[in-house]
Formats: sequence, C-alpha cells, structure tokens
Amino acid sequence: MARVELEGVSKVFSDGTRALDELDLSIPDGEFMVLVGPSGCGKTTALRIVAGLEDASGGVVRIGERVVNDLSPKNRDIAMVFQSYALYPHLSVYDNIAFPLKITKVPKAEIRRRVDDVVRMLDLEPYVKRKPRALSGGQRQRVAMGRAIVREPQTFLMDEPLSNLDAKLRVQMRADIKKLQNELGVTTVYVTHDQVEAMTMGDRVAVMRKGKLQQVAPPEELYRWPVNAFVAGFIGSPAMNMLQARVARQNGALEVVAGETRFELSEAMLASHHGLAAYEGKPIVLGIRPESLEDAALANVDGQPRMRGTAELREALGPEVLMHFSVAAEPAITDEVRELAEDVGDDRVVGQLGVPGRAGAQLVGRFSAESRVREGDEIEVAIDARALHFFDAESGLAIYDA
Repeated sequence: MARVELEGVSKVFSDGTRALDELDLSIPDGEFMVLVGPSGCGKTTALRIVAGLEDASGGVVRIGERVVNDLSPKNRDIAMVFQSYALYPHLSVYDNIAFPLKITKVPKAEIRRRVDDVVRMLDLEPYVKRKPRALSGGQRQRVAMGRAIVREPQTFLMDEPLSNLDAKLRVQMRADIKKLQNELGVTTVYVTHDQVEAMTMGDRVAVMRKGKLQQVAPPEELYRWPVNAFVAGFIGSPAMNMLQARVARQNGALEVVAGETRFELSEAMLASHHGLAAYEGKPIVLGIRPESLEDAALANVDGQPRMRGTAELREALGPEVLMHFSVAAEPAITDEVRELAEDVGDDRVVGQLGVPGRAGAQLVGRFSAESRVREGDEIEVAIDARALHFFDAESGLAIYDA
C-alpha cells in the first residue's frame, strides 16, 4: 500500500489542448479516492499519468516515497482495471487471473495459492475453466478485478470499470468493489463520469472541471457544502435546480426574491450564510435540490416558504415521485449551468429561457409518493429553506461566510 501524490501536474497535448492545469492531489495510504467530472475534464488523463501511460508536461507524481515520473508502468507497482475488461479471449478465467504472475515468473505453488485466494474472494469458483465469451458482463469484470488483485500492488487504478454494465449490475458491482477495497486496504484511484458511483463509493471525491480541481471532500461534505455552482450542479441526482434571484430587504428583514417567489431569510439561514447580508440589492443564484421541494399539501412544517407552479410531468418511482413543474422565475443560465447541461445532453438550456417558446423556469421536485398532483395541475410547492444554496451570480462561488 502507498500514498499517491500529484504536485502541480499539468498535461498539454501536441495540439495545444491543456488537459490538466497544475493539479495538486494527495491520496493517503489505503484511501478510496474517486475522480469525477464531465467528459473532457481531465480525470482520465490524471489517472493515465499516475499509471505511466501518459507523460506529464509538468509537475511531480509520487507513489509511496518514490517519484515515478520516469518509471515505466510495470515498475510503478500499480494494477489497472479498465472499462473494456481487457481479458485474453483464448485463456480460461483461471489463466487470465494468473497471467500477470506467470509473466513475472512467480513460482507455480505461489501462483496457485494466490489465484485460489482471489477466486474464492470474488466467488468465481464455478467459472475457473470458462473462457471470457461464456461469462456475463459482471463476471468478466470480476475476473478483471481478480487479475489486478492477484498482483498485490501498492495501488489500484480503475478507469470507469462499470460503464459497460447494465444499471442493476452496476449497483451490485459498486457494492462489491467497495467491500473488496475495504477488505484489502489498498490505495485506490477510481475514475467515473457517474456522480452516483462517486458518492456511494469514495472515501473522498475530487470534482474536476476543464483540467482543474474544483473541490476534494467526503461525499456528504460535497453534497451539503459545495464550494461553487459547478460542484453543486454536478453532485446530486436529479441535479440541483438553479434560479436567478436577488437579495432584498422588506420591513427590516432580508429576503430572497426569485420571480414571483419570495421568502424571508431566517436567523438560522443567515447564521450559516453570513455572506448573504453583503448581497442586499444584488443578484445571486438560488440553488434548490429536488429533495428540498415537496407537495405543499403533504408538508408538515409550519412556516415553510412556498412557490406556485404548473405540473408538467409526473415520474412515479414507487417510494417517491419526481415532479417536473414550471414556475414564474428565470432560470440561472451561467457558464456552469450550460456546461453541465451540455454534458448530459440537455438541450433545453437555450438563451435565457429554460425551454424555447415557454416562459419561466423548469424545476424538478422529489415529492412523496402520496402526492396526488397530476400533469397540468396548478400546484403549491413547499421549500425546505434549511437546505438552500446561494451562489455569486458572476463568479459562481458559494456564499457562506462574509
């Protein structure tokens, strides 16, 4: 096991593209670190530089106590797991797992012991004689994991290993990989585009954007205290709703106004967002997570702020309902919002309107399953003001302290 450190690591490709911009990241011994971000953010490039598959244009990479910039991949004591599995089709499961030990001339008895241990660990005993073509996607991925584990490396590097699996199998494999990493205690760097994977698997998560690190923190901290609108919009599913708003004063109290919705900032809210007082009379971006919105008919907290809207689409998910609705307010169309929308293929973010030809903003609320709201209904929505987020309209930075 080993600590992994990147100090000022940059990567500029021959066409001038800057994939990484002085990345500083320290991953302690035994940690499960997830690199996450939109396509093209630099996360895979960072992983490949740690692996030695790409040369850094600048900066230092350390694994353990060694600077490894000039070492070949085979001399870095790492093992990689790819999304493509990269199994040898003519070899059995047993021989695929044993392959890295055979080529390094490990004694046969030691190979047998280590492969048998890995096969038991991954529940692959019934499949050891099968070829990859006779395995399911999940079984192939477990074989690929086994080939990495059997080497007993200092560090695991995983490049979107679950992206080829169906949704149900991804959930199971997430749990399996995390459990294995906990048992083995090996430092792991895991790259994914899926923020749900990042949040459920990582001890800490590093959010990247355009080659730069935005925030590194445990999942809960990223969710509750994002440093900027980009992190806030990327973390969470469905994504955070963002509205143009302003801070105003009425009857001596500070309020947030977003279109026809306005509500007073409570003492508790101001206590955790001291900086809002300096925005009186100024524009801000108001962030509301879907889980902070509820059908007002079911809300059981007195004095909650309300907003009115029109139900557009109801998605019943069993224990809850995702309600898409429009409100008389302007969506926040910042650079961050545009980039996040482009990443998920959401073409609704056009100009200054949420949907072409339709006024107002389109929001998503995570309602209780008991909600009777249907498409076309005029609705009242309760807002959990304790969980709101506020961002500077120009910089996108979160507003917390003054």
